[in-house]
Amino acid sequence: MNYWLLVLTLFSPAVAWGADETINMANTAWMLTSTALVLFMTLPGLALFYGGIVRTKNVLSIFMQCFAITCLVSVLWFAFVYSLAFGDGGLYQNWIGGLEKSFLQGVGVDSISNGIPETVFSAFQMTFAIITPALVVGGFAERIKFSAVLWFATFWLILVYAPLCHWVWGGGWLAKMGFMDFAGGAVVHINAGMAALVSALLLGKRRGFPHTLMMPHNMTMVFTGAAMLWVGWFGFNAGSALAANGAAGMALLSTHMAAAAGSLAWMAMEWLHHGKPSLLGIVTGMVAGLGTVTPASGYITPVGALIIGLLAGFVCYHATQFVKRTLHIDDSLDVSPVHGVGGIVGTLLTGLLAAPALGGLGFSTSTGIASQLWVQTIGVAATMLWSGALTYLILKGVDAVIGLRVSSEEETEGLDLVFHDEKGYNL
Repeated sequence: MNYWLLVLTLFSPAVAWGADETINMANTAWMLTSTALVLFMTLPGLALFYGGIVRTKNVLSIFMQCFAITCLVSVLWFAFVYSLAFGDGGLYQNWIGGLEKSFLQGVGVDSISNGIPETVFSAFQMTFAIITPALVVGGFAERIKFSAVLWFATFWLILVYAPLCHWVWGGGWLAKMGFMDFAGGAVVHINAGMAALVSALLLGKRRGFPHTLMMPHNMTMVFTGAAMLWVGWFGFNAGSALAANGAAGMALLSTHMAAAAGSLAWMAMEWLHHGKPSLLGIVTGMVAGLGTVTPASGYITPVGALIIGLLAGFVCYHATQFVKRTLHIDDSLDVSPVHGVGGIVGTLLTGLLAAPALGGLGFSTSTGIASQLWVQTIGVAATMLWSGALTYLILKGVDAVIGLRVSSEEETEGLDLVFHDEKGYNL
């Protein structure tokens, strides 16, 4: 009898030797998979998506920026940014974490967070920290110095992303208010969208914009990257459940429905206004649907996700037209009208569609719809103000020291040759 108890214990799905809490092996396996999926969104997904949209002479600069940001953020996250985002801030807990987990001090094989190894939790959150500044690249693509990108990403991660992440997911003041952001509507999408908008305004337009057509140089590459983003987003949203359970399954299905609905809505708008649907349009609608459903994905049903997706395709399409054609802001890859506006819409709709009375899965607190909408509005406003103001200050500081924008001659030649002495194509 004792022998069989020992065997059952050894092969139990929830065992952690030397720890007070047990590790759930199924959840751990899912979170390892989700971590890989979210990293896959940046490399190669986002890099290919962005790289295909820019002109031939700048494709490698996009690849390089995405790859370098991935490496830089990974090291900084391990060194101390994880601790700032998820550590104990003591008297300052409402605003920022402490430094007690720098270089993952005290985090061993037996350390547990949310029923999974803390190393896995840290790695999963690291992939979110990677993709957020990588998204901002779309705002200043084709006209920024490579060194400026590295300095901007460093300070932006520390001063903008880490505090905001702590406010929402690390036990900060927004979390205590009951703010609902399941997988990054505010922390990732509104944050990146505001940063991209400020970047585009500060750096100014690319030469020739808006009179010169700047068409994507490789739509096959764009499609490939977009498809990778769609698949990777399952780890992004469903992985944010931090468990292999019904909530993850619901988030995954809701994510898929929103992506499909956003694609169809954008395609319909483009078909109606321009007479023909484009591949670039339908994949951009997919990204809009995915970004907009992100904050709500774990709190709604697929019916709610369908509504969010349709609204995302419609609203983000018109936001893109407004930014480009009316305001003439050269947000090169439409980060602010797609991720920023989509994040705002999705975060606000979370306060509505999560209500059980409307078929949602419930609020994180006992508040009613009106109260939750107010909390969501505060979260959206705080994110926009924090990201916008700090991004402006960081960019101005970097510009004062090393400069931000390339010269007219360098922009004409292309960033691939100017900064990397390489060409994307040798035909």
